[in-house]
Amino acid sequence: MNRLQANDRAPELVTRDFLGAPVDLQSLRGHKVMLSFYRYASCPLCNLRMRDLIRGYGAWAEQGLRMIAVFQSPASSIATYVGRQDAPFPIVADPAMVLYRRYRVEQRWTAMLTPSVLLNAARAMKAGMLPGRVEGPANRIPADFLIREDGVIDVPYYGADAGDHVPLEQLERWLGAAHRAAQRASA
Repeated sequence: MNRLQANDRAPELVTRDFLGAPVDLQSLRGHKVMLSFYRYASCPLCNLRMRDLIRGYGAWAEQGLRMIAVFQSPASSIATYVGRQDAPFPIVADPAMVLYRRYRVEQRWTAMLTPSVLLNAARAMKAGMLPGRVEGPANRIPADFLIREDGVIDVPYYGADAGDHVPLEQLERWLGAAHRAAQRASA
């Protein structure tokens, strides 16, 4: 499967979040968007990442960022696990994996037991994020897409292992560069 590349138009995303609210990537034109694909709703690594994103979202939203998170679990599992964190951005249930296929999110067994996965799993469990039922492919690898205001993918980030997402420092550099460019354009 060929990965999406920088400068590809972001594939269509029209759905509902796990609470039933509409989610449409097209409606976010004019904003920078981080679209993140996760494994299953009770995945400790995924919940740890969501916690970090929720904590930073306020500052990033002030810079014009919008986020959408996608899980391969049904809405009921999202509500039970990751939904308890009360994210200020939509969380989409995609148990049929339509969006995963559209965005070419991968599966790979070799990326399951890397040292970083084991270290982050221990960190997540120490924070009380215990694994639950695996829904969907257990060997799913996360992916993040940083999408420009015009709906074009600027940074496609396909994880190297089961806990690998675009580093938050890279997200902040991307937001800062986009913010500076917008200021120059309006000056």
